[in-house]
Amino acid sequence: MENTDIIDAEKIAYNEGLKEMFKAGMHFGYSRRSKHPNVSDFIYGARNNIEIFDIEKTSKSLSSAKEFISRLAGEGKIVLLVGTKEEARALIEETAEKLNMPYVSLRWLGGTITNFKIIQGRIATLDELKAKKSSGDLDKYKKKERVKMERRMEKMDLMFGGLRKLKGLPGALIVIDSKTEAIAVKEAAVAGIPVVALLNSDCDPSLVQYPVPGNDASRESISYFLKSIAESYVPAPRSPAPPEEGN
Repeated sequence: MENTDIIDAEKIAYNEGLKEMFKAGMHFGYSRRSKHPNVSDFIYGARNNIEIFDIEKTSKSLSSAKEFISRLAGEGKIVLLVGTKEEARALIEETAEKLNMPYVSLRWLGGTITNFKIIQGRIATLDELKAKKSSGDLDKYKKKERVKMERRMEKMDLMFGGLRKLKGLPGALIVIDSKTEAIAVKEAAVAGIPVVALLNSDCDPSLVQYPVPGNDASRESISYFLKSIAESYVPAPRSPAPPEEGN
């Protein structure tokens, strides 16, 4: 295993979970110059001026986050996945589709949570336009009007398409990089919605309820985090319907 001198190699050697995290590069932070003071407790040391996370602490934080997400799944709660940085977008969409959950991967729209009724109205408009297109109802309009409506729908789909499954406020936000998604984190705090976040050494972990300190800048580590979270979201089995009388 390469570069084990920058972390506790002995712990890594006998723990498969830590090995996987190490392989995914979860332990790499940013430069020491950009370190947020509140992340210090999660730092093991530094190498070549790069902060190195204590991967054992990251593992414990991830376990706490997974337990929380598992409880939400058991309660049938919706989670909203948020990750707009380039490294996270495709992975956020892929994970959300897998879980059948809403997501934001392009840009967080201010008021998505704190002004949810407005957002809900725009999603309803998008759904209506999509339904009209699917049913052929747009064909009755003149070509110029139809093109205008379709362009509007395409623009709205980019902005709100990932939120169409959000029928009410979510039980939690799952965020990649709490600094980049600062507005989303702030809105969640106002609404009392817990946040689970993969956050790097430049972020303030005290701003989220379930911080997972680790590399939020590479596809490998983001993928590892999202896969771990997705695996913990297992909805409770539905009770079978009671038999009809006379059967």
